[in-house]
Amino acid sequence: MTRLMTGEAKLQACRRAGVLALALLSPSVFAAPPAATVNVNASPSTGAFAGPSLQVLHWWTSAGERKAVGVLINKLAEQNIQWRDFAIPGGAGIGAGKVLKSMVLAGRAPEVTQLNGVIFGEWADLGLLLELDTVATQGNWQKLLFPTAWSLLNNHGHVVAAPLGIHRINNLYYNIAIFNRLGLRPPHSWDEFEQVVAKLKQAGITPLAQSSESWQVATLFETLVLAESGPAYYRELFVDLSPRAFADARLLHALKRLRNLKQAMQQPVRERPWTEVAHQLADGDAAMFIMGDWAKGDFNAWGLGADQQFGCIAVPGTADYHLYSIDTLAMFADDYSHQPAQEVLAQIAMSPSVQSDYNKFKGAIPVWRSPDIGKMDSCSLNSWKTFSKGAAFQAPSLVHRMATDETTKDAIVAELRRFFVDDQIPEAEVQRRLASIARALSRTGKVE
Repeated sequence: MTRLMTGEAKLQACRRAGVLALALLSPSVFAAPPAATVNVNASPSTGAFAGPSLQVLHWWTSAGERKAVGVLINKLAEQNIQWRDFAIPGGAGIGAGKVLKSMVLAGRAPEVTQLNGVIFGEWADLGLLLELDTVATQGNWQKLLFPTAWSLLNNHGHVVAAPLGIHRINNLYYNIAIFNRLGLRPPHSWDEFEQVVAKLKQAGITPLAQSSESWQVATLFETLVLAESGPAYYRELFVDLSPRAFADARLLHALKRLRNLKQAMQQPVRERPWTEVAHQLADGDAAMFIMGDWAKGDFNAWGLGADQQFGCIAVPGTADYHLYSIDTLAMFADDYSHQPAQEVLAQIAMSPSVQSDYNKFKGAIPVWRSPDIGKMDSCSLNSWKTFSKGAAFQAPSLVHRMATDETTKDAIVAELRRFFVDDQIPEAEVQRRLASIARALSRTGKVE
């Protein structure tokens, strides 16, 4: 069994301190979204269960994501454990994060929650997460997992989450029928991209599908930073929060490219869910789309195939790099009454069949170093090969919580969105503002 905290009084005191810390950190983010956006009865499983159940909070609500969730639900049901679905709509988990904090403050944390990135440590340091050391040891996780995934799960020597899959974010999708009709080739450089854009405009086709939603704008921008600089500078910027990196000319150039790319988008650029933007490409209303490979999961769910109806390549300038986000599940300890079922779910998440089937539907790749690559399409195989090259070729997503804390992420994302929607704001001004954010929120607190 997983190591337990000593003494009920100590356990409760730790939890009270954790909840107080949450309340002090950012009171404004704890209000849940309107009740109409919260789907607590979306579970595909409807049969009666005599055994235990687990409430699972997550934001996997699109067509491909629901298919992936179904894999977990069915595997859990085989163990006579019910998955009680608590799905919060909203890209990048913004709404789900608010609901989760609200539930914890109210003393009714879910047994399981989707968590991404460095926020694991914040929850674990509050003494709220179940440690999965025994499950990880018995399952030989350290040997099976990519080192990057293994490091992410560990907090002060304890495993605090179960991994599911690795997403590549720096993907450029293109509509094969449109490209074939116009005799276009997928662009591998920005010069080629601009040539393709010009020909698409001449044909009256929107070259690039895009939403003005904050996280989608920032996702595009972090991809442009990687294209401009490579992983080393990217990490200086978004992981180290180096003021020197924020003053670098490469950041200014990425901001200029973001603004220039608006000319390739449908005007005005409206705020839309990513699934609606993906449909624009799938329906032939736009020729290209830059987004994480969860979009591929939805394309597949809509009956479209890689290298058939859509193509998938790396964003120009990023072919050798992997901008990543890792899907994971964390378990809340509470009174440990759900621990046996929680550990079963953790074991299921790392099982070969789930790693294969979940990621096939989700569009991601397994967290295993040596998965069954025979079940991967060309997009997934390219993602796996690139990630396998190691940390020097990997960049942790800022937007999807892989790079830094929530406060810093939110501040940067808000500034980028403001710049994107207001063409009157000079690039140099935004660079100065981003540098100010870095100085104010740097982990060292020192200006270089």
